This record gives sequence, structure tokens and C-alpha cells, in this order.
Amino acid sequence: MLSYIIKRFLLMVPLIFGITIISFTVVHLAPGGPVEVETEMSLKASAQAKENLKKLYGLDKPLHIQYLEWLKRFVKLDFGKSFVDGKKVIDKIKERIPVTITINILSLFLIFAIAIPVGVLSATKQYSLFDKLTTVFVFTGFSTPTFWLALILMIIFGVSLGWLPISGIQSIDVTGMSKVDRLLDWIKHLILPVGLSAFGSIAGLSRYSRSSMLEVIRQDYIRTALAKGLKESVVIVRHALRNALMPIVTILGLSVPGLIGGSVIFETIFAIPGMGQLFYSSAMSRDYPTIMGILVIGAVLTLIGNLIADVSYALVDPRIRVRK
Repeated sequence: MLSYIIKRFLLMVPLIFGITIISFTVVHLAPGGPVEVETEMSLKASAQAKENLKKLYGLDKPLHIQYLEWLKRFVKLDFGKSFVDGKKVIDKIKERIPVTITINILSLFLIFAIAIPVGVLSATKQYSLFDKLTTVFVFTGFSTPTFWLALILMIIFGVSLGWLPISGIQSIDVTGMSKVDRLLDWIKHLILPVGLSAFGSIAGLSRYSRSSMLEVIRQDYIRTALAKGLKESVVIVRHALRNALMPIVTILGLSVPGLIGGSVIFETIFAIPGMGQLFYSSAMSRDYPTIMGILVIGAVLTLIGNLIADVSYALVDPRIRVRK
């Protein structure tokens, strides 16, 4: 198992290298640039001033030279300085990444805790009222735009009822609160973004869980176990669920990129100071160093999520553990 993990980490190196090439090219070839963004509102900006800005940012060099210079800094974990405020990109990411990781971990936990039990119950109680209700929930989850739902819930729970805050991750007067009140305030701020971030994935994963579980419980060995007098709960949990988890683990691993990408929407809507909000503002201002830093960090987190999913296979199925 250890050798397998080491091999996967080594395979990440060329993958990240390829991702940086594609990302760097796409970002720099996109219409508009930092010089245009900074000078578009200034009618007095001369052509010479624009050229000076390009030299300052290093954009006057050929694209491959710009990439090689960026790559030399990247191997030292130096993403350069932001075009917007001159701060080091790595410092800006360090300030924001804990918030984004916290929201994504809580979302994954919520998805796992709700979707799998719902899917298993739907499969074991096929065509029951519970199964029909969850089917309606799944189609609702697939068809409802999450950004629209976020705005509706903000109006209902934040504006009309005043139960939940609708922006940030803490209140303005948090310094005067006790530790318990701070924790409760933090939980209130995260209920809407975490719940909405997990909403679509819960709907999808519960359907995958149901489908996988239905396939397993129809197998002969499940019928044999039930015929021998084993309790249905024991057969479902110890025998059927473990084999049904294989495709579910795959979907969980693939959901990591979606959660990270969704952070841009939720953090912008709820004004949460995370990597998603930073990425959006950086994209609008064409802050190339910050954009590249966030894209690389997101790629690394995605690859790590896929690695965790692969390692989970071995924990779920001993046969895979032996082959590895």
C-alpha cells in the first residue's frame, strides 16, 4: 500500500506540470489583460505607459519565456506577487485556503452522512413511499440551479425570518463574544453555504448509492445469507453495503473538483473570504500570478482527493489491497 501511494505521488508531478502548461496558456491568451484592465478607465494613459506596465509585469516577453520564469519560481513554491496589491500570492492563498478547505470538508461529510443512508434505504425499500419521495428530491436537486436556490434561501432565512446570516463567516462584533458564542456564530454563518454546496451532490450520490445497492442485494450470495437466517440489517451493512461502496467511492473522489469549483459561486454569493472569492476577483482584474496560484492549488487538492478515493478502494475491498 505504501509503495502504491508513493507511485501515485510521483505520477502527480507530470500531471501538475501538464496542468500548469495548459492553465498558463489559457489564462494568458484570454481576451483582455492586466494592462488593459488598469488603463481602460484612464483616457490619459499613453501607449508608452502601457508598455511600461507590460515591462513591469514581465508581459513584454514571449509566452514560453514567461512560463519558464514562472516555473522556476513555482518549484520554489513562489507564485510571485499579485498585480493588484503587490502582496505575495502564497500569502494571499494562505489567508484564504483554510476557509475553503473547511467548507469543502464539511460539505463532503454532509454528502457522505446523508446520501449513502438515503440511497441504501431507498434500495432496501424499493417503490415504497420513502423511495418515491427521495426520487422526487433527486430530480429536484438536479433541476434546481443552486445559485438561484441560494438567493431564495437568503431572502427567506436571512432577510424575512432573520434566522441565519447571509454573508461572511463571522459577525462584526465577534470579538466581544465568548468562545461558545463564537462557535455558534460560526456555525450559523456556514449553514447556508455548506448546505447549498452539498445539495446537488447529495441528490446525485443518493441515486448512485441506490442503484449500486440494488445491484448488490440481487446477487445470489445475499439471498443465500438471508436464507441461512442472518438478520437483514447484518446482511445489508456487513455484506451488501461494503460491495456497493466501490462505485460510490469513485463518485466521491470525482466530486472534489466540483466542490472546489463551486466555491467560486458560493463564496461570491455569500461574501465568504475564501479561495473562490479570491479567484473570482483575480479573474476580473486579470491578476495572472494569483490566478495561476489558485489553479495549481486547486489541481493539487483535486489530485489528492482522487488519491484518497483510490486508497479507499483498498479499505473497502481487500482484494484490491492484495493486488496493490
